[in-house]
Amino acid sequence: MTSPVGLHRVVEPAGVLPQAAWRVDNRPEIGPNEVRIRVERLNLDAASYRQLREKHAGDGEAVRAEVLSIVENRGKMHNPVTGSGGMLIGVVEEVGPRSPLQVAVGDRVATLVSLTLTPLRITDGLKGWDGGSEQVPAEGHAILFARSIVAKLPEDLPAELALAVLDVCGAPALTNRVVQAGDTVAVLGGAGKSGSLTLAAARRAGARRTVGIVPTESEADRLRTAGLADEVAIADARDPVALAEAVTRALGKPADVTVVCVDVPGCEHGAILATDEGGTVIFFSMATSFAAAALGAEGLAADVTMLVGNGYVPGHAEFALDLLRAEPAVRSLFEQRLRAD
Repeated sequence: MTSPVGLHRVVEPAGVLPQAAWRVDNRPEIGPNEVRIRVERLNLDAASYRQLREKHAGDGEAVRAEVLSIVENRGKMHNPVTGSGGMLIGVVEEVGPRSPLQVAVGDRVATLVSLTLTPLRITDGLKGWDGGSEQVPAEGHAILFARSIVAKLPEDLPAELALAVLDVCGAPALTNRVVQAGDTVAVLGGAGKSGSLTLAAARRAGARRTVGIVPTESEADRLRTAGLADEVAIADARDPVALAEAVTRALGKPADVTVVCVDVPGCEHGAILATDEGGTVIFFSMATSFAAAALGAEGLAADVTMLVGNGYVPGHAEFALDLLRAEPAVRSLFEQRLRAD
């Protein structure tokens, strides 16, 4: 029997969901409610990629070897240190007769569920990837379950660009849901992929004033040129006092909504301290320690609502792609990052 959430693919430990499993079954044969994708490209989660690059001191060959090892050992791309994975694009090869996913053989698609729960097999040794970017050309196959989420790739955008946007599409959609007209909004990592989309979403939702927080002058210049934020400030998001001071100076008060879009750990306390009483913190980083966030808010006696950005909001893919099309500055930032990679 094929479970709609993929329980039948769990190898160990028994009884857990695929995301929590140490290893899943990545064989290509599909059940009646599954879909097999011919993989073209992976997009590694930013926190996962940073951890691998730092672990191997920028040695791309070592990064490539470890990604291959993870997929071989676990049957999926699930970084055991960060607990995160990424997503992929490819072509539908086979659709089970009882699959509820609205795709057909030959469709080019992006998976909108994490690689941490997606059975995956790599067959080309990642020979086309030098380990120097989050996007990974790859050959192999992946399996989607009945409860998976998938989107057809838009025909008007390059596949690499669409992949980069869809990888972070949950952040702007949730921001659009949370931000109210008149709110002040701080985005940590405002020049990044999720950060730039989040700033655009906050403005669309009616934010009164926004600030993008970045770590370096070069990032600040890039964000100022884009014009996506009312203010741009340089601060280390891991320094709670400095971060809170930077946000307060820029906005005239702590933020009503703070969105964490950075890929480094240790930003929980700063995000809380930078948020006004009764405000909201959205953690959209897989580097977040949610224990540190909960205990930090308690220790600071901070009356803030903390939300885990789970990557899924109904309509999130369409919303993010619409922002990219409507905001030339957002598209420019994405294209700059793709060229740099």
